[in-house]
Amino acid sequence: MSVTVPIQAIKITPGSQIIIPNLSWQDFEQILDDLGEKRSSRVTYYRGTLEIMSPLALHERPHRIIADIIKTILDIQERNWEDFGSTTLKRPEIAGIEPDTCFYIQNADRVQGCANLDLKEYPPPDLAIESDVTSKTTLDAYEAMGVPEVWIYRNKQLKIYLLSNEGYAETINSPTFPDLPLIELIPELVQKAIDKGTSKMLRELKTSTPSL
Repeated sequence: MSVTVPIQAIKITPGSQIIIPNLSWQDFEQILDDLGEKRSSRVTYYRGTLEIMSPLALHERPHRIIADIIKTILDIQERNWEDFGSTTLKRPEIAGIEPDTCFYIQNADRVQGCANLDLKEYPPPDLAIESDVTSKTTLDAYEAMGVPEVWIYRNKQLKIYLLSNEGYAETINSPTFPDLPLIELIPELVQKAIDKGTSKMLRELKTSTPSL
């Protein structure tokens, strides 16, 4: 006898995840509806496998700080940007993912007026940011979306992945910020924000305009 448990009734302790195999795209869409918008969990779907993760509070803060850093640097450089946060990205039948944060930078002007992000109409985000992610499913899902650049922040380290015809490859330089040593700079600024406060760190960053 099979027992059906409502997805809302499944409790995931912070810092843990569950993996559900053999799900159709329609199952994934229904689970998104059942979970609703107001939740702390993050979901990733790739070719029939669903991962649901409940982040720790320590997971949440770094990616928010990194987003603030990115926006500050872009403003200093007088570049346009759009922050789409954890908007669910979908490639129907193949993949769905909720980034911790995602940005349009090179394509910022192309998403002006966008109220409902449909990747059949708009390009994928230029940059996605994840914190404490180790799952290959995550990069597989981003590859399916065609997201050109993914940053993963984990254990006080930043790793940058660029998409090519062979998939993602780790690199030390970001084409979005080619003149900045991000793998050293981002962890340093995140720790400064935690130790001294985010607003103070950002104000100090703005005074370093000549080096940016």
